Amino acid sequence: MMPSMTQPDPASRVRVVEVGPRDGLQNEAGRVPTVEKADLVRALIATGVPEIELTSFVSPKWIPQLGDAAELLEMLAGNLPESTTFSALVPNMQGMDRLLETNEKALGAAGHRAIDKVCLFTAASETFSQKNTNASIEETLERFVPVARAARDHDLTLRGYISCAFACPFEGTIAIDAIVRVADRLVNELRVDELSIADTIGHASPEDVTERIGALDHLEGATLNLHLHDTFDRATDCVRAGLDAGVRSFDGAVGGLGGCPYASTPENRAPGNVATSTLLQTIEDAGFETGVDHAALNCARVLAGDLITRARAGAAS
Repeated sequence: MMPSMTQPDPASRVRVVEVGPRDGLQNEAGRVPTVEKADLVRALIATGVPEIELTSFVSPKWIPQLGDAAELLEMLAGNLPESTTFSALVPNMQGMDRLLETNEKALGAAGHRAIDKVCLFTAASETFSQKNTNASIEETLERFVPVARAARDHDLTLRGYISCAFACPFEGTIAIDAIVRVADRLVNELRVDELSIADTIGHASPEDVTERIGALDHLEGATLNLHLHDTFDRATDCVRAGLDAGVRSFDGAVGGLGGCPYASTPENRAPGNVATSTLLQTIEDAGFETGVDHAALNCARVLAGDLITRARAGAAS
């Protein structure tokens, strides 16, 4: 039976994954200099957060903001402690080859690899998958087969994201069966170690979270993670619902960075990922521990705000 939020175990630890450097920066109009990204990562390491999603090995043509993945990791090679898990997103085998090459260089320079976890990205919405990856859901899963094999061959952990697991900006509310079908493929065929259910446009209600987590209860062998956006100011309530449903891993972005471009309007940029500070407070108010230093996180938040301000000013000039 999953733990109840009404009587939390004070000793229970909830894992917080910081996704600001990757998901938080990838949709910014302005580019953040690599040296400033490295400074942000170092500040996040100082918070004690157990995992940081650093970057994406995607083509710079598609996401130019993350075109410096290898350069960033080379810059950070001596600053990545083995006590912290570092992950990166890869869209295909070409990206995986670049990640493995970067890991080899880090091994030679620092004595240990840079990336511990490979993140795969698909969707529960066919339309979103086509617009976001230029491929169908089936095609993305087929692309991941050699990536997953290479990850296992190199002893790397696998995370599978399911974007639009609640609603899609093009299709509206997503049927639960669609989420379950994709989740089954990721867990049982690709054998991901972790399954991240993403509320890409911030549409979810607490009731939605409870319902969808319950529908995935039959899956075994993968840790369940919630990736929430705060578009409609419901992320905090959704975190509580996730905790109540037994979820013990959540994504957050320092300063609330990010925001799906499809959830924005010409007048208003969509709010981003749930802010890591808000996530921590919600989890700890529920009686759980995170092990993250709030004061250090505030320093990282200020740093993130400064670099984003500069990047946006540069993009507007």
